[in-house]
Amino acid sequence: MAATLTGRERVNRVFERRDHDRAPRYDSFWSETIDRWRSEGLFGDGETVLARHLEADLMGIGGTWPCPFPGQREVLEEDELTRVTRDAHGKTVRYWKNKAGTPEHLGFGCDGREAWEKTYKPALLDSGLQIDPEAVKRNFRKARQQSKWTFLTGAETFEQTRAVIGDEMTAMAMADDPQWIADMSRTYTDVLMRNYDAVMATGIQPDGVWMYGDMAYKTATMCSPAMYRELIWPDHKRLVDWTHAHGMKFIYHSDGDVNGVLDLYAQAGFDALQPLESKAGMDIRKLAARWGGTFAFFGNIDVMVMATNDKAKIEHEIATKLTAAKAQRAYMYHSDHSVPPLVSWETYRFIIELLDKHGRY
Repeated sequence: MAATLTGRERVNRVFERRDHDRAPRYDSFWSETIDRWRSEGLFGDGETVLARHLEADLMGIGGTWPCPFPGQREVLEEDELTRVTRDAHGKTVRYWKNKAGTPEHLGFGCDGREAWEKTYKPALLDSGLQIDPEAVKRNFRKARQQSKWTFLTGAETFEQTRAVIGDEMTAMAMADDPQWIADMSRTYTDVLMRNYDAVMATGIQPDGVWMYGDMAYKTATMCSPAMYRELIWPDHKRLVDWTHAHGMKFIYHSDGDVNGVLDLYAQAGFDALQPLESKAGMDIRKLAARWGGTFAFFGNIDVMVMATNDKAKIEHEIATKLTAAKAQRAYMYHSDHSVPPLVSWETYRFIIELLDKHGRY
């Protein structure tokens, strides 16, 4: 295609499987990565990388992660390196002070169904809006002026449940008290959609919803496909139906190996999958032919390959994966998680060159 498209046109054509000029682009970075790149010649921040260097086609305009106690962040203890807080979900967490990293979950205030029903559920339902519709509207107008594909963000119910009661209790309750998990899922979905309804009432028309919900680890989903279908999937379907009813596309983010539930994602109507984590066995070279007519593939470029800073290995990674997904006109670039600080600024600029080279139609 000779004509140069806008970012919004480019992404829409991926979802429509129509001809377009190049694969759309977006990405995520560790804060330490941006610090390193500044020391290596980058002028600006992560937004500068997206806008000026990567020429990103998508732009987030706002979102929400509903929680029972919005605004709560009580510092319980701290030392030179870490800080322990009680957060808006009522859980106690230890964070690093001066670097990114996985936080350590120390305890959960919601320690059973009784606490959920007496305290946490009522607090969540009474929490009011946890999004600023007018701010989202302003962001939407800014993005439209730049012809970007606009998206709302949010956290779905599996992510929300794990945030309020933890991984271990979630897994046990799915087996021992499934109706509790189903109630949490319905409640969080109701609250999330209430916030989104307030945004849509401003009269804006975003292009999509990018929903976060890590429901898998390296080798499988955190629950069986049957448990997912019974307890969580109905609310995923509700979110997708709401999204489609408002003329938007649904992008679903889950780390880990979700190969075992792709059929359920298809039945729910997911439009795109992200980030397609390579080290968890997600590979669009295998998925494109089978699922390219169902899902757009958003990501899958292995950050561990990026981190080698080996240009030959990186080019093989990008060229082979883009070729497979481009054959279905179904690919948007993103790393398979977020770009770590092991990746040099020289390497990332080379990656952008490769996207120009192998990402064009």
